[in-house]
Amino acid sequence: MKKSILIGMTAVALTLGACGRKTPPAEIPPVEQPPAADANSTDPNSLEVVELPALQADLVAKAGSDTIYFGTDKYDIDEASRATLTAQAQWLIANPNVRASIEGHADERGTREYNQALGERRANAARDFLVSQGVPTSRLVVTSWGKERPVALGSNEEAWAQNRRAATVVIR
Repeated sequence: MKKSILIGMTAVALTLGACGRKTPPAEIPPVEQPPAADANSTDPNSLEVVELPALQADLVAKAGSDTIYFGTDKYDIDEASRATLTAQAQWLIANPNVRASIEGHADERGTREYNQALGERRANAARDFLVSQGVPTSRLVVTSWGKERPVALGSNEEAWAQNRRAATVVIR
């Protein structure tokens, strides 16, 4: 009986030990390069994104804000956001040599993937509104940060409300 228990325990130990080992792949495939971007691309990887603090301050001073806010799990533009985006569009039209990154954000709730997609929908909604006001699409790039760059820390409604946003960032 002791011999069969010992054999059984040895088999279990060998099985568990083998489960933890992973054999590395023989060859790691090369990273596929994305196709070259055209001049009107809104891919953030296709341009040098350099923030311009002095112009950002001017945008905020003249438009009232560089940020709009959203409800939980929402990406529709409300009346207050329309007014802010209209003022931003007027500033962007008056400053034709600048570009803007429209950056979508989400609060900490939900998965990384969900919040990344929600941030992108928020940024796209803001971009689409700016374009409807006459800002050329070629001057706007959309970036989603999801829940990765909160402006308010905390796990409460006050912090979450501040993090559900789209920000217009002046770039070169």
